[in-house]
Amino acid sequence: VIFASSNHAVGFYPRTTTIDTKVIPRPDSRYGVSKLFGEGIGALYAYKHGIGVTSLRIGNVNEEPIDKRRLSIMVSPRDLVKLIRIGLERPGLVYEVMYGVSDNTRSWYDNSHAVALGYAPEDNSEVHAARVLANEPPTGDPPSEHYQGGTFCGAEYSADFPSLKTKG
Repeated sequence: VIFASSNHAVGFYPRTTTIDTKVIPRPDSRYGVSKLFGEGIGALYAYKHGIGVTSLRIGNVNEEPIDKRRLSIMVSPRDLVKLIRIGLERPGLVYEVMYGVSDNTRSWYDNSHAVALGYAPEDNSEVHAARVLANEPPTGDPPSEHYQGGTFCGAEYSADFPSLKTKG
């Protein structure tokens, strides 16, 4: 089983932090919580019933990133297919979590576990960086700019933002 999870399962990490798949989940929205629930169900069935499950925390599937945030989280369709194939074809997988991102220079994710499983991404969003950054308007929303989950973090945000900056 391939479960299409999301980067929003861990969206409340600062953009200055590189995270691997073993971090404590920090969902950025009810959507992120639903993806964590799906990952949990996948793990339950994998370990309880021997069903091979791979959860892919997908960033944004596209040939080109459309904004600054997606320079870090983009996965090209062909790289996503490679990740899916690992989950479907690699013998002995029980339960795995991988980030669905290409080999992006600005990535926030340590995807070395996926590489160890055979992932060899071909694409990197950096080739589009100059154009994307030239067209990027400022949001003026500190939480959306600070956290990896972007506007999912900023929506309904009511915490004291400056105090959270030092806590990460």
